[in-house]
Amino acid sequence: MTTLDPLHGAELIDCARANGTFGVQVAAERCGYGHSLEEFEQALKQACDSIGVEFRGFNDLVKPLESEQDLGVVIAPDTTNQL
Repeated sequence: MTTLDPLHGAELIDCARANGTFGVQVAAERCGYGHSLEEFEQALKQACDSIGVEFRGFNDLVKPLESEQDLGVVIAPDTTNQL
């Protein structure tokens, strides 16, 4: 969903994260910044600064895909008889 007025603060951060997997251009449009990527990233930096979160760029807000995360080691028996 695209908003007509640019979002700010926590709403902007939430919207940017929710749309982050679609890319920065789509996120900017859906957060109300149209094609102004510079203004979008400036607003994101201000929003993050206001809540004490370090912001270096849009990719900082995007969660890595589950396949890219370290899911740890699975420890399980080979069969149900070995429980």
